[in-house]
Amino acid sequence: MMRPLLAASALWLALAGASAPDTPRIERVDPLTVQDDDFARHRDPAEWKGLRVDRISFTEERGHWRMWRIANRARSGPLWFVPHDNENAGFEAALVAVRRYGGVIVAVDSGVSPGDDGIRFNRAVEYGPPIDPNRNFDSALPGYARAVLANYRGPGPVIALHTNSPGFDPTDSKCNRDDPKTNGVISIRFCDDTLIPSASQSRAYPFDDDDTVAFATFLAKGTPSDAYCRDQMVGADFNVVQERVLTSDGSASNYAVLHGLRYLNFETQERGLEPAALAGARDRLLWMIDRAIALCAPEVKAAR
Repeated sequence: MMRPLLAASALWLALAGASAPDTPRIERVDPLTVQDDDFARHRDPAEWKGLRVDRISFTEERGHWRMWRIANRARSGPLWFVPHDNENAGFEAALVAVRRYGGVIVAVDSGVSPGDDGIRFNRAVEYGPPIDPNRNFDSALPGYARAVLANYRGPGPVIALHTNSPGFDPTDSKCNRDDPKTNGVISIRFCDDTLIPSASQSRAYPFDDDDTVAFATFLAKGTPSDAYCRDQMVGADFNVVQERVLTSDGSASNYAVLHGLRYLNFETQERGLEPAALAGARDRLLWMIDRAIALCAPEVKAAR
């Protein structure tokens, strides 16, 4: 029965217009000369000592993709994933973390489309709307997930780093519906059948901000305690959004839990590019990274 099934799958993909991904092109680059907004903030050679930077480019179906791979040449460790090019504090935190803990950064670059550097979506498409890099983990598009996760060696988990807009839209929330309406659902004050909050009781830094949260993702057939590091983070008084997954929404967190990967997602409020504000958002992410690694991945050691 397997051969007819495989043939049917291939036929379905052909009819759907899907095409196989091309082989990624990997080019070593000099981080001091890369024309990119994230790298432009880091022109001090000392920041890149011991790191190797590669540009990864490929096309899959309708999207043209470019990613930066920044590897600690001396130490393996977590995969630091920064999917959104406009979430600058995520890149800043990842660059500190890869030097501190080792591993590899994979950062998606929206600048593959001319004039579109530093935006959220990938506009380098052959047709159709721009693509959200964190909604493209799709079994019909295996090349994208492969390009990201091929860089994961461990020890330690995959750690995604994000920033988000202040507040949330309470329209579809089952709690705090009288809160001011802003955008999105990333807040410890939002709740529905998928996103179940466990709020910090002390509201101590960095959780004095409702938009600074850790995600712990679990399968719908299980319980929140099944999520990687969830119990430890709740016990340490984090803001924890417990994400219940029945079917994938195309995000990295959903892909990870459906494929049995250890995965963490840290979010904080977007505070802009002014140096002190950017550093403040970076430091909130780093606080969560440091504490979660100590709690859940003690095999990952900080550099001395």
